[in-house]
Order: sequence, then C-alpha cells, then structure tokens
Amino acid sequence: MNGFERRKNKKIEQIYHVSFELFSKHGFQKVSVNEIAHKAKVSPATIYNYFGTKEQLYTDMVVNWMDKQLEHYEEILDSTRSFPEKTREIMLLEAQNLKMLSNEFLKPPSSEFSELVQTMEAYSEQKVAGFFMKFVALGKQEGYIQRTQTEEMTKLYFTMFKNELGRYWEASDQQRATQNMDQWIKLFFYGLAGQERNNWENPV
Repeated sequence: MNGFERRKNKKIEQIYHVSFELFSKHGFQKVSVNEIAHKAKVSPATIYNYFGTKEQLYTDMVVNWMDKQLEHYEEILDSTRSFPEKTREIMLLEAQNLKMLSNEFLKPPSSEFSELVQTMEAYSEQKVAGFFMKFVALGKQEGYIQRTQTEEMTKLYFTMFKNELGRYWEASDQQRATQNMDQWIKLFFYGLAGQERNNWENPV
C-alpha cells in the first residue's frame, strides 16, 4: 500500500468513526455531511467523492461496524480459551450488538431501509455464515456440540439463546446479566437437565 492509499484509508476510517458517533447520538436525519466533514477534519467534497451520498456513507458505515464485530469474534474463536468461554464471550457480545442494532440510529429513512436490509442479509449469508460454520466445527471437534447436529439447527439454537439474552439484557441490570452468564452458558450446553461432563474444561 502506497502513501496515497494509506492516507485515503486513514481518512475513511476517521469518517466512519465520526459518522458512527454522530448517527448514534442524533440519528440519520439530524446529521449533515457538513457536520461529519467538519468533525472528521475533511472537506464535504471528500465525503461525496468517497461515498457519493450520505445514504451510501451510512450503509458503508454499518458494514464497516459489522466487519469490526466479526473480526473481534474471530479473535475470540482463535484464542486459547476453552470453547465454553469462547461461546460465553461471543454470546454476550452478540446480545450487546443486538441492542445496538435495535437503536434508532441504525434505522435509515424508509426509502433506504430495504437496501440496507438487503445489504445486511447478503453480509449474513456470506461472512457470518462462514464464521458460524467455523464455530460449529470447533464445537464438534472439542465435544461440546453433538456431531450429528446440523449447522442449521445449531445456528437456530444459538440465535434463540442470543435473542433471549438480548431481551434479558434490556430488562435487567447489565452487571447482573453479565454475572449470570455462566448459568446462561450451562443452559446453552446442557439444558435444564444439567447433564454436565465430569470435566467442564477438558471434555473427552
């Protein structure tokens, strides 16, 4: 990457950072390109040259945010933590991100809503699906997910738990929700019957 490309990427990252901050605080309609440009220390023309419209900047910003979340998940999955610990961290982050996605700033004008939904669906099919396949394969390899369980059903089960955890996160104190994560994870792996392995950290 040459100097020009590095400077361009640095500007784009700064624009994403400022856009995220302003959209999350004020919503899409109340934030102008001029305001973003001023805070990002670039010209409005630079933003239009890079993104074309404020709507496209908004969509690209959301995709950039999702890329960063997925990178974080990949780092967790590739870490030396146990599989239950990895699942705990990923599920907790997913619950927090679910809350973020439900906020008003991630709801674009109605004219652009269908386009963003399509973008997010395509993202899910291409990138999130690949990550989840890796997650399931590792869980099966380490003995925490039944080898006969399909990826489709495992994803449905994970999504169900994540959504319920998100609602619980909304309804209760976040510190309390975090403290109860161990119970959530035991329920996730063993259900109400509580048929745990003799060795939680080192399954056979």
